[in-house]
Amino acid sequence: MSPTPPVRRLRLGLPRRVFSQVLLMQVSIAAGVAVLATGLFLAPLSAQLDDQAMRRALAIAQTTAAQPQIAEDLQSTRPSVGGPVQTEAERIRKASGAEYVVVMNMDGVRWSHRDPTQVGKPVSTDPKQALAGKDVMEIDSGTLGRSARGKVPLRDADDKIVGAVSVGIEYDSVRARLIHAIPGLFAYAGAALAIGAVAAYLVSRRVQRQTRDLAFSDISALLAEREAMLHSIREGVVALDRDGRVRLLNDEAQRLLGLDAEAIGQSLDDTLGPGRTTDVLAGRVTGTDLLTVRGQRVLVANRMPTDDGGAVATLRDRTELEQLGRELDSTRGLIDALRAQDHEHANRMHTLLGLLELDMYDDAVEFVGEVVGDHRTTAEQVTEKIHDPLLAALLVGKATVAAERGVALWISDRTLLPDRLIDPRGLVTVVGNLVDNALDAVAGTPHARVEVELRAEGRTTVLRVRDTGPGIPAERRELIFTDGWTTKKPPAHGKRGIGLSLVRRLAERQGGSAQVDEADGGGAEFTVVLPEALTEPAPPPETAPTEDSLPGNALTGELIPAPETPAPTTKEESR
Repeated sequence: MSPTPPVRRLRLGLPRRVFSQVLLMQVSIAAGVAVLATGLFLAPLSAQLDDQAMRRALAIAQTTAAQPQIAEDLQSTRPSVGGPVQTEAERIRKASGAEYVVVMNMDGVRWSHRDPTQVGKPVSTDPKQALAGKDVMEIDSGTLGRSARGKVPLRDADDKIVGAVSVGIEYDSVRARLIHAIPGLFAYAGAALAIGAVAAYLVSRRVQRQTRDLAFSDISALLAEREAMLHSIREGVVALDRDGRVRLLNDEAQRLLGLDAEAIGQSLDDTLGPGRTTDVLAGRVTGTDLLTVRGQRVLVANRMPTDDGGAVATLRDRTELEQLGRELDSTRGLIDALRAQDHEHANRMHTLLGLLELDMYDDAVEFVGEVVGDHRTTAEQVTEKIHDPLLAALLVGKATVAAERGVALWISDRTLLPDRLIDPRGLVTVVGNLVDNALDAVAGTPHARVEVELRAEGRTTVLRVRDTGPGIPAERRELIFTDGWTTKKPPAHGKRGIGLSLVRRLAERQGGSAQVDEADGGGAEFTVVLPEALTEPAPPPETAPTEDSLPGNALTGELIPAPETPAPTTKEESR
């Protein structure tokens, strides 16, 4: 037998969709406001109608009491159905539409009444206040039922109180006016409610489109997933509003840009300052996989605009990848140089073998000496002038690469750098980038040459790299230090345009500078100044002078002649 299908139970409660909940809440609010407004309007309306009825009754009573003939007739006649007071009071009652007009003497005996049988009888309510000279307004019940009443004193020609006038307005007419006003009031309230419901529907439809018809629980779950995803991915995310202010910054973006949560709500120019990173994130520089440098980090940025006029930018850290790429380029250069040297070494071995087979031993010895001497001379020239082992090894390797590319790498005669560098790795990066750029600039040109000068001025290191290439136009001498700017073909591992930017940033981080000018004789000359790059020199040990250390013979007083200074070598010989 087939299983019984499950019975779907009817669920009561609020709808799940945002559209339905918003519509229901807004209609409920509109209905509640309409009911509340109607109640607040009806409550004072009833009191207002009562007050109007009492004031109307009081006005009729005052008008009646103002007629001097009534006071005279009250004093000169007896209460009767056909008396002058009854006749005048009934005339006023019919003309004003009052329920009754009662004229009484000081004892409260009626001289007039709507019901003739009540003429000559005392009034049913206490007239003391009116007989005492006060105007009275009240809602009270009498022989004719509940009414709105106005009572005033009746005075004679000498302004003496001789009685009182009481006028009543039927209270049922007041209630009828109130009941008659309710349908119209409900009609206005219903119209307002209908307009509110239509407005609520339109607003709800807009909310439905903006929330993509999701439920509140779905939105809450998406928000939680979004927060978890943004703060867990290893890629920086920066969200901007239409005014360029930061509205979201995940943990990785804070780390890469060196910001904190206080940057949210501020503009990029205020938080990051001017520079390429700000221009890339703000959209002033367009493109995909844009390179920029922030601090010591090489970043790749991509920016995507959003429908509300803002944008979302992603950042990836390429610092290690860029370093690996540069090391890969250097390694490939060394491999090419070693491959060329391998061919050259094979040729030399064949030459040496031929000399030995021809029994030309002296020529073989001379040939080997020349080959070994060339390499030894290059290494000795570098180590004599540059005492830091990392820099010396770098330049020896670069000399080998330069020779393979047909470029002469010279060490300037003015070069002299002691082994007191505070950050030798940073200087290796600067020298390596500048020498690589110089080799790229002069490769393939006739008489290609690159000259490196490194010298110490106190604790300051000055680096100059000159080449015989085409040089750099004056209008581009600042542009070349911009992140991502290059005229070279991108390498296999990524993009160019980072080396010179890193050189300037490393120099500026130490309070120095990096600039480029035209070299003597053409080409480019890069100058990097690094203050406080060297430690203080160690003081020489203090020792007591001995006889052997004196400049002359202490016993005979004769001077020891100074050794002859060798004649200076030419520039070509020193290199």
